[in-house]
Amino acid sequence: MKDKKSIINIAKQTIEMQSQAIANLSNFVTEDFANAVNLIYDSKGRVIITGIGKSAIIGNKIVATLNSTGTPAVFMHAADAIHGDLGLILEDDVVICLSKSGNTPEIKVIVPLIKRAKNKLIAITGNENSFLGQHADFVLNAYTEKEACPNNLAPTTSTTAQLVVGDALAICLLELRGFTSNDFAKYHPGGALGKKLYLTVHDISSVNEKPQVGPDTSIKEVIIEITEKMLGVTAVVENQKIIGIITDGDLRRMLSKVDDFSSLRAKDIMGANPKTIASKAMAIEALEVMESNEISQLLVEEDGNYAGIVHLHDLIKEGII
Repeated sequence: MKDKKSIINIAKQTIEMQSQAIANLSNFVTEDFANAVNLIYDSKGRVIITGIGKSAIIGNKIVATLNSTGTPAVFMHAADAIHGDLGLILEDDVVICLSKSGNTPEIKVIVPLIKRAKNKLIAITGNENSFLGQHADFVLNAYTEKEACPNNLAPTTSTTAQLVVGDALAICLLELRGFTSNDFAKYHPGGALGKKLYLTVHDISSVNEKPQVGPDTSIKEVIIEITEKMLGVTAVVENQKIIGIITDGDLRRMLSKVDDFSSLRAKDIMGANPKTIASKAMAIEALEVMESNEISQLLVEEDGNYAGIVHLHDLIKEGII
């Protein structure tokens, strides 16, 4: 069994080597990068990304990032391209080719075919002087001095560099398009991420019970209301306006102080000026308010009137947390 300290040192060295390589990439960002971004931004077609081996895997990730940030993209495997998949490329499409060496046999076959079709070609390569680099319209330099692999063979640092360059490309395009969180939500409607971007407080509170009592409601009726609505809380409302809140905790504290509560009313034990949130607010905002105030529920208002309750458990159930 390998010594644990040695394993930790190897992991740290790998991370440090790759982080240094990534930091160095900023030195290779030239006008070609800006021209490539503008080319894609102005294009009426899609982005076709191709590569082989580990570069193909990175290409798929870049495609996913572009698609999710407003730039239509399709992956075309370089090996499949010469067996019919070149038909994916349409007249207005821009092609991005990923290759560390830029000299693989597949690249040397498909690059002339892409150029013959008069599609613009962008290279992401670690070798500007390669076949790919020499024939591309724009070269995005992803040079790395050494792989993290001790034998300098397994694609590690080089593929990380390709991914970072692809991310930089996608973020530049995102900025140019003025792509907002609302746009992002359109492409990510599912899962917790999507819900954080589109789920509102109303979406949650509208399906909950709406416990409420008046300021002169008896404590017995308050207990019944909280128990029946099963949210551990009730709003104290007057003329549709929230004037207070009573929680399970308020009831417990009251019982620890008095033996006879028959004369007490809701207004006597309620917490005044409770935290509220607008029904139109995002659910993630409700979570932020709860966390900052260390509470588990918020009273909801709509046009200044009491509209319901959103509970921490609702946010957990929806996957917001």
